[in-house]
Amino acid sequence: MIATEEMQDGMVIALPDEADDVLEGTVLLVDQPHAPEPMDLIAELAARRQERSPLIPVWLKSRADALQVLKWQAEHTGYVLAYHVLRGPKYAVKLAARSPAGAWRLLVELLRWLFDMEGRPVRRAAATKEEATDYLALSRQRDDRVKARLWTVLVGAITLLLVGIFVAVAAPTWAHWAIVGVLVSAAGLIGSPADKPLLDRAVVPSHVRKLTSDQVVDALGSLGISAINQAIGKNGRGITFPAPIMRDGPGWRAEVDLPLGVTVSEVLDKRDKLASGLRRALGCVWPEPVSEEHPGRLVLWVGDQEMRNARQPAWPLLKSGQVSLFDPIPYGSDQRGRPIKVLLMFANVLIGSMPRYGKTFALRVLLLACALDPLAELRLFELKGTGDLSALEKVAHHYAKGATDSAKAACVASLAEVYAELDRRAEVIDGLPRHQAPEFKVTPELAARRDLGLHPTVVAIDECQELFSDDEYGQEAAKYATAIIKRGPALGIILILATQRPDKDSLPKAISANAGIRICLRVMGWQENDMILGTGMHQAGVKATMFTLNDKGISWAVGIAEDPLIVRSAYLDGPTSELIAERAYQLRLAAGTLSGQAIGQEPAKRASYDLLADVLTVTTAKEEKVWNSTIVDRLAELRPDAYGQWAGLEDDAKTATLTARLKEYGVKTEDTWGRDTAGKGRNRKGFNRADVAEALAKRKI
Repeated sequence: MIATEEMQDGMVIALPDEADDVLEGTVLLVDQPHAPEPMDLIAELAARRQERSPLIPVWLKSRADALQVLKWQAEHTGYVLAYHVLRGPKYAVKLAARSPAGAWRLLVELLRWLFDMEGRPVRRAAATKEEATDYLALSRQRDDRVKARLWTVLVGAITLLLVGIFVAVAAPTWAHWAIVGVLVSAAGLIGSPADKPLLDRAVVPSHVRKLTSDQVVDALGSLGISAINQAIGKNGRGITFPAPIMRDGPGWRAEVDLPLGVTVSEVLDKRDKLASGLRRALGCVWPEPVSEEHPGRLVLWVGDQEMRNARQPAWPLLKSGQVSLFDPIPYGSDQRGRPIKVLLMFANVLIGSMPRYGKTFALRVLLLACALDPLAELRLFELKGTGDLSALEKVAHHYAKGATDSAKAACVASLAEVYAELDRRAEVIDGLPRHQAPEFKVTPELAARRDLGLHPTVVAIDECQELFSDDEYGQEAAKYATAIIKRGPALGIILILATQRPDKDSLPKAISANAGIRICLRVMGWQENDMILGTGMHQAGVKATMFTLNDKGISWAVGIAEDPLIVRSAYLDGPTSELIAERAYQLRLAAGTLSGQAIGQEPAKRASYDLLADVLTVTTAKEEKVWNSTIVDRLAELRPDAYGQWAGLEDDAKTATLTARLKEYGVKTEDTWGRDTAGKGRNRKGFNRADVAEALAKRKI
């Protein structure tokens, strides 16, 4: 059987008997009462500590934000003052018109006071009840008051008369008019009806209008989300604000806890309706999630003016400075004017948009920052042909422009070199002592060592759809780019692609899926949106389709921070880009890191040779086993245009380079005994000539 015990608060606890089944209808408590444990108290105190408001307001922690707040307050106050000053004549006329009524009201009040009219109801009540004693006492009191007040009025009137005569005789004319103005104004104020205030309400322009909780609640209620409507309706729980609405940069910041079950993504999806509910321009209203809180915590930032019209902070590297690609580089600013930086190292970048919306400008900002790292090797291919990246040609290891076959061939040739670098760099890193490469990736210290050849390499292709959709070059380029985008980041190689046609033919899925940083400016459809930003982003409210005709340079950026960001890239025009590129050239000249076409070397050409055949050409049948480094020198003499860049490498780098290239054909390398130029015997990496011949024969079958 089950015994039940009734508690003091009316709840029933079921006491199960192991021998019997639970009786039907027995109440079992789910939340059992218990005394709080020490750890529970500690957790509760920690939670309360996190909920504390900051001692110093957020806007005072930043000099820029503080200046913005003070600027807004000064502008707001100045506007209100100017509004009322310009309406001064109108207010004067209203005061003059209301002054007779004010004078009459003042006279009536004076007479009521003089004759003690406030005590009349009490005296009348005493007379009605025939309480003679009380009535006589009240009458005597009233007579005494009237006598005293009459003398007071008489003395006051005589004093005012004498002062008036003195002022009329001795004071200047302007004082007469001033006194008349004060008297008329005072009478006008007294005569103003309660429902018709003297001053008009200052209609503050939208760019300085204050955001209030009522506006936010009304706007959320206009979204058509049923859970919000229930919360703000009769008997609803309402919408709470965890923090006060405050100034945040050039706008207002409201933090909102949405009703239970409502997520921020639902609000993001209705941003246009939210802006309509707030009666603000769409470019002023920016709802955001709070990643460290629950999915229903919304931060609503409302700018004083649209993002595209707001003054943008100057690019930090505009006039001076250099960078390291191992640190975040400046890119642009968010809707609040806060600087946004991008960490390119160990990542790849995909930029997409419709034509003429700032895609190439965004790419150029990133590349100019890369150029200011003297160690970075730039391989730039602008396949549109308008010369948008031409300022960087002077610092580029490889550079080509135009949608011509020669430019595409140069791009594929450069990609092939970088593709070969993947294995070479992996071999170099694997051969280093573990304390130098504990994470098996390039570090700033390793990148600075020229003997290792592990410097940052940036490969950028603008209008990459021209390359990947080409019948002759597309398949080979996709092969190289796929390997680079997958393996390159850990090896110090960064691939940046920009396209205006993000479809499966123009941008292979294996490439777009492995871009860690995605920047999407205006696009027309959800397919293009998700091709660039990632599957499901449009449904989650991250919509580049919301940008309008005038939102040039504004994008959604994914991978820069924990949450997607709205970012406006810095604007660097052609002449400015030339000046920055010249500064980058001088930095590289001083560091001795100019290379490739920047120092007059021939650009990369698409391979029209056969490595296996060339290896057999520079070896003889008597050389069964040969060192890699020896063959590299011979290949460089045979075809300087194809292998000449290998000759300048250190011996270990030569070995790693040829190892990587032979591996593509299935030729293994191993320790090989031989003698160096001094006649000393030693083991070094080499290969069997017979394996090369076999691989060549298999390929020709």
